Amino acid sequence: MILDELHILPTDNTPEVLLKPEGIIKITGRGLIAEKIEVFGQILNWIEEYINNPADKTDVIIAFEYLNSFSTVFLVTVLRKLIQINHSRKILKIYWYFEDGDDDILERGEYISSAYNIPIEFIMTDDITVF
Repeated sequence: MILDELHILPTDNTPEVLLKPEGIIKITGRGLIAEKIEVFGQILNWIEEYINNPADKTDVIIAFEYLNSFSTVFLVTVLRKLIQINHSRKILKIYWYFEDGDDDILERGEYISSAYNIPIEFIMTDDITVF
């Protein structure tokens, strides 16, 4: 089965999600989700298909302006699935962008990295909205 690109546009409360079968996964914007939404299923289904036959190298770009608890749970679910790529002799790189001075977003990422043993590269930026 050929996997198509999935692009979900952002809203005031939800991030933009771009999933490309050639190995680009971008989740950027605002994570103010209060309950499970329909697109979660689409995203998780796409990732399940992708990890069955991932690109040789997968770059995951995460850049949040805000990330609440519910959105964090969803993000952890996504990352825990993606980490399976490392078991298939393929390369997975996760880049977590945060704005200079945004200790909350940085600490949330560091917690996810250590609590779930997910290797994440943290990159400070002046403007999180460019991603």
